[in-house]
Amino acid sequence: MKELLKNLGILLVLVGVIILIIHNFSSQQENSYLWVALSCMVIGLIGHVILNKHIN
Repeated sequence: MKELLKNLGILLVLVGVIILIIHNFSSQQENSYLWVALSCMVIGLIGHVILNKHIN
């Protein structure tokens, strides 16, 4: 369980990157994909720092 929590932030950042790739190849010109990807990346980065500080 600790290993999953340690990697949860990185997984959220990767989800954000996948959403950006989907947005790049889609024909829609909406910003909702960008906002969701940005929020996933920011939450993932902050979560990675906080979780690794407290789990170790």
